[in-house]
Amino acid sequence: MSLLDVKDLRVEFTTPDGTVTAVNDLNFSLEPGETLGIVGESGSGKSQTVFAIMGLLAKNGIISGSAKFEGREILNLPEKELNHVRAEQIAMIFQDPMTSLNPYMKVSEQMMEVLTHHKGMSRKEAFEESVFMLDAVKIPDARARINMYPHEFSGGMRQRVMIAMALLCRPKLLIADEPTTALDVTIQAQIMQLLNELKAQFNTAIIMITHDLGVVAGSCDKVLVMYAGRTMEYGKVNDIFYTPSHPYTEGLLKSIPRLDTEHDVLPTIPGNPPNLLALPKGCAYQDRCHRVQAHCQQEQPQLIPFAGDRLRACFSDQGTW
Repeated sequence: MSLLDVKDLRVEFTTPDGTVTAVNDLNFSLEPGETLGIVGESGSGKSQTVFAIMGLLAKNGIISGSAKFEGREILNLPEKELNHVRAEQIAMIFQDPMTSLNPYMKVSEQMMEVLTHHKGMSRKEAFEESVFMLDAVKIPDARARINMYPHEFSGGMRQRVMIAMALLCRPKLLIADEPTTALDVTIQAQIMQLLNELKAQFNTAIIMITHDLGVVAGSCDKVLVMYAGRTMEYGKVNDIFYTPSHPYTEGLLKSIPRLDTEHDVLPTIPGNPPNLLALPKGCAYQDRCHRVQAHCQQEQPQLIPFAGDRLRACFSDQGTW
């Protein structure tokens, strides 16, 4: 049995201008100790996918489909039941640690609160466990620094605190939503190395939401490529990187600077993502695709298997680099 099994997940938002479908019939699964990377441009539906699973959608959001965690349906659970799943079984690291941490509370109080609430620990036990976890995420002199306020930490150290808080209850699944976006390149590499080490140490499965395909290459087992709320391509990380099949995946990969190739101008994907309130009749990527065909403009390609366990939604033959 998979740790997480998502089927036909659909997320819609009612707005004054109409209904926006942010996630459109998404399917994926995750095994214990596995890392799934979800990639795509802004507005592709990456974050809304995990917000739906965590029950964190805005009030105008409507969820349908299924998300089973260890065989138990968790979509649209009552808040009280969902709170037992969140933190204890599934934890999340948000994009900006400065807005996720309470600036008025010491880090010790914020971390201890998690353990006293979810694990019923005494304050003394919670303090020692919090120090242990700060040590695990490699914060120097953790016992002294745990009594500092968030603003006394650097950006990279705040992100480590967030990771430590997420892991306090030893969750089976950790969701990381753009965990390195606000950090410089050196700190990004350290955070990703840390997540890989913690994954091995605690056997935690990870969903990594990111724009950075370099992050995916170094940390993920499988990749789901999203565009306009749909899956464009899904497969093992080596297959996606070495033999990308969808034109959108190719465009994303070619946009990454490479040390072994010289470019006067870095290749980019032309145009902009579509308006979700006015999607084209056929494939959502048609206006930007270099392999567009006549029936791409009339029919939405279905996600079909090819080359073993890979999936893609495209009418064209497999592309070549």
